[in-house]
Amino acid sequence: MRRVGVCELCGRAECVLTKHHLIPQARHANKRNKREFDRIEVKQRVAWICRPCHNHVHALFTEKTLERQYNTLDLLKAHPDVAKFVDWIKTKPSAFKPVSRPAESKGGRRSKRW
Repeated sequence: MRRVGVCELCGRAECVLTKHHLIPQARHANKRNKREFDRIEVKQRVAWICRPCHNHVHALFTEKTLERQYNTLDLLKAHPDVAKFVDWIKTKPSAFKPVSRPAESKGGRRSKRW
């Protein structure tokens, strides 16, 4: 689902926004999730963020980490890597699309350039 507005993470205006589930959909059926969160809260806890911010969040964290440690907008904003990215992207125009690379901490591999 998409809409145009202000990104809740970086604050850029007139961006195409995507719906970010603060408790990832892939984790909704998890037993721990069901114990800790109300069913309605799990589905309604979302943030509307721009595609670059969304890509960056998912490049940094696994679904499990997002569910357990970064399941609110404030917790996401407080992470140093997210804050650094937000400080950088908020100065760019709304149509700007950075190139994303897999994060080392998430276990992504970078391809070698020969």
